[in-house]
Amino acid sequence: MILLVSCSPDGAGSHTSISVVNTLPAETDATTMVTDTPASQPSLTATENTGPLPIDWQTWPIIPDLTTTARMIYEQGMQMGNNPQAFSKIGDCQNLKTVFLWKFDHLDIYEFDWDITPYLDTIANFQGYFDRDGQSAQYGFTAASPLTQIQADLALCQPDETPMECELRIAHPSFVLISLEFPFNGRTPGLYEQYLRRIIEYTISQGAVPILATKADNVEKDNSINLTIAKLAYEYDLPLWNWWAAAQPLADAGIDPYRDGFHISEQAWEERSKTFLQVLDHLWKQAIQ
Repeated sequence: MILLVSCSPDGAGSHTSISVVNTLPAETDATTMVTDTPASQPSLTATENTGPLPIDWQTWPIIPDLTTTARMIYEQGMQMGNNPQAFSKIGDCQNLKTVFLWKFDHLDIYEFDWDITPYLDTIANFQGYFDRDGQSAQYGFTAASPLTQIQADLALCQPDETPMECELRIAHPSFVLISLEFPFNGRTPGLYEQYLRRIIEYTISQGAVPILATKADNVEKDNSINLTIAKLAYEYDLPLWNWWAAAQPLADAGIDPYRDGFHISEQAWEERSKTFLQVLDHLWKQAIQ
């Protein structure tokens, strides 16, 4: 069975004001809506990053280590009452449960052609969150969508919440995967950076560890989005899942050759779920050591 998932354009983003030490202020564009966040937020001083430089992002490892800053965020999140058995997704259609991760919540009906044994304890710890989308991963989401109040589900979210705020309030996750597309219809990497920076800073303010992810495609033609993601991972000293590197050995570098140059292939869906499980396993085990 081949699952075809399509993404559609987004709405405008919203500016979330937070308090994080040693980061650059986000610039607000004319279409954004300003929301307030709670006053009780952790202040984190980013440690000096001695890892590989962003310009070399293509050679960064697929599976990252837990950085010093990420460990601090995790520990503060535990003090804030976050759930050590929960993770959330802030993502586009390539992160929906129908094609991503769901099988790990159904080991009784699905068999893998690779050895899943080393990851069974991680699967058990996060049971119930693999076959779940939450409030901040939806069809059509781009980098602006999680920040947009009109994208929130009014049945579950408070009237003034964005999808991102709603999801983190409901799940209280210890880790948050951030993986978002950005169609280039007149937009720039700089605007993508503004949106992603707001998402990162709000996630940190809630005591959840952001896991940034590169993308397999290059619809912008110059890999500027992946470079931007690597720059922010470096700046904030955060783990980066290099999904681009994991996709390169696959046929057509993981991209479906019969579609639009963005959507990944059926083979890539399997590899994407596998490598993110490995990332979550590695980071979680380092966090609890």
